[in-house]
Amino acid sequence: MTQHNHLADKVIIVTGAASGFGRLISEKAAARGAKIVCADIDEAGLAATVAAITDAQGVALAVVTDVTRSADMNALAQRALTGYGQIDVLVNNAGVMPLAFFSDHAEALPAWERCIDINIKGVLHGIVAVHDQMIAQGRGHIVNLSSIYSNFPVAGAAVYGASKAAVNFLSDSLRVESQGRIKVTNVRPTGVPATNLGGGIVNQAAVVGILGQNAPAYLQQMAAHVAGELPAESSDVENIEYYALEPEYLAEQIIYAIDQPWGVSISDITVRASGDGYIL
Repeated sequence: MTQHNHLADKVIIVTGAASGFGRLISEKAAARGAKIVCADIDEAGLAATVAAITDAQGVALAVVTDVTRSADMNALAQRALTGYGQIDVLVNNAGVMPLAFFSDHAEALPAWERCIDINIKGVLHGIVAVHDQMIAQGRGHIVNLSSIYSNFPVAGAAVYGASKAAVNFLSDSLRVESQGRIKVTNVRPTGVPATNLGGGIVNQAAVVGILGQNAPAYLQQMAAHVAGELPAESSDVENIEYYALEPEYLAEQIIYAIDQPWGVSISDITVRASGDGYIL
């Protein structure tokens, strides 16, 4: 099969582009010739992402955006149109992960409310902001970042898991309504410790839900990793015992989903480290 570059000249909006997955996706897509509209509330981080892209001869612009505000998302879409004349892809990447037990509610409630605003409303605002333009163009692609936490309810992730289950519902509903006009990709990342998401955890003990019976062994591996004592077979991506996915491997698969002919839609993605301990 002849290989083509289906990213070249696509206009791609990426939320949460100031760091983590968002920055990786932005840089990788730009390297393939896409024009990137980077959105985030972190102005300094956005500037760093755009600088990295333009220093590498890529094309990108920054738009400070709060995804919880529909007006901001509408302005983001308009800026993409003003700058590049079209919107081919929206990557709804911005998200937070406030893991906590119900018994942590006094401390966790503000973080849970923010989670609902970002993880659910932010995705909805993104869809609404680009929907009419994509329909008018006759085609478009929306990529929504969900999580394996959406697969099944577990202790310690009630609100976060529910927010990502809502993303699944939004994605599948949009796919059904928009077939033949807007492609939809729902991404369910496994645990990726090297991202910024861990910084939002309210109670570190709440990670037990995603680990279940594997918690003691996996937490021991993480401690060894931090101490620089992880066995080589667990840290080598070429080894079947590779224990924790580096963000770039997931970002590559998101790029792969975008890098398809308009007539091919990769609807769902889950990428795991083959030796990870996550049970969902």
